[in-house]
Amino acid sequence: MAITPGNDLKPHIGIFGRMNVGKSSVINALTGRKQAIVSAVPGTTTDPVRKAMELGGLGPCVLIDTAGTDDSTELGRQRVDKSLEVLSEMDLALILFSENKLEEPELLLLERCRHLGIPCLLLHNKSDVQALNRAVLPAIEASIPVLEFSALYPENYLPALLKTIRQLLPESSTQSASLFKGIVSRGDMVLLVTPIDRGAPKGRLILPQVMAIRDLLDNEAFCVVLKETQLEDYMNSSGARPALVITDSSVFDQVNKLLPPHIPLSSFSIAFARLRGPFEDYIKGTPYLDKLQDGDRVLIREACTHLPSCQDIGRVKLPAWIRRYTGKQLEIELCPANNKALYPMASYAMVIQCGACMSTPRQVRAGLAEAMAAGVPLSNYGLAIAWMNGIFDRVISPFVKL
Repeated sequence: MAITPGNDLKPHIGIFGRMNVGKSSVINALTGRKQAIVSAVPGTTTDPVRKAMELGGLGPCVLIDTAGTDDSTELGRQRVDKSLEVLSEMDLALILFSENKLEEPELLLLERCRHLGIPCLLLHNKSDVQALNRAVLPAIEASIPVLEFSALYPENYLPALLKTIRQLLPESSTQSASLFKGIVSRGDMVLLVTPIDRGAPKGRLILPQVMAIRDLLDNEAFCVVLKETQLEDYMNSSGARPALVITDSSVFDQVNKLLPPHIPLSSFSIAFARLRGPFEDYIKGTPYLDKLQDGDRVLIREACTHLPSCQDIGRVKLPAWIRRYTGKQLEIELCPANNKALYPMASYAMVIQCGACMSTPRQVRAGLAEAMAAGVPLSNYGLAIAWMNGIFDRVISPFVKL
């Protein structure tokens, strides 16, 4: 089942373990249908496969089926690396083992979970063939739950498994945070400026715009949606005094000039950066744009997957604006979703992250963790564009007390 836009915002539960330990079978048992291919042939699952679905008593979530962590072939080692890499995005890790083999592959996964702060659950599969021998568990921390399971007879084990999953999932992963709660009040009018240019998808709005509209309605505000070319006429003819204006960052300069300074202004990218990313680190790191030097590497991180257009903001517009603003000869690299940067994070002078509207906070922080640990200055598309347009304080003021 393919992931549709927005599915990445659900709790992520990863299934990890050796080849043929029954990972795909457990996913099928959890969902009550054949979502994952099951085969006796080792290595059937290759790259991590995401499956959006509803779990009984838990609600919508994303299950991730991964390759076996004991595949020692040359290609297998690449698959293992992919499985371990995706671990950092999980809200919960189910680590499967069977035949009471709790050894180095499982202990490595447990150690990585501990290091990343990810809750985990040990699941002894195929317990109908060989029951769990708790003598193999002394080296395991007492805080890590260990359950028996059989994918052949799931009805005997599913209630306990689902109950434990609900208990272990962080509360933040099952709650929908709000973009504008506490920012707007009931009855407020919010103006959404949404350019329809060559980068916009044909026949629809982009996801951040749709999500912003829904969030405002949920907060009992109402919104007016228009293009940047309509803004001046609307403001002059309507006499409207919006409580907040949210625009696409690419037209900050135009919108800023048309709006009286007392009307709060920000962007879709900044609103999502506040919700998904390390917002304080973005604010602190953005001024580093003024310190970039010739030869510096700048990494632009893009969280979503989409077909690039000729006017793509991350690939085309933002790099051009940065070079023009700084006047420096910079090496600017784009890192698309699910890709690793070409160089170690510590070698970049600055990292600029998109709004990450389709990512969870854990996924954003996991992607930036290495840069944060190395003290690399961070920014965000909207914040960087605002800084280069001289309106940084204005666009963060709706979300930050200056």
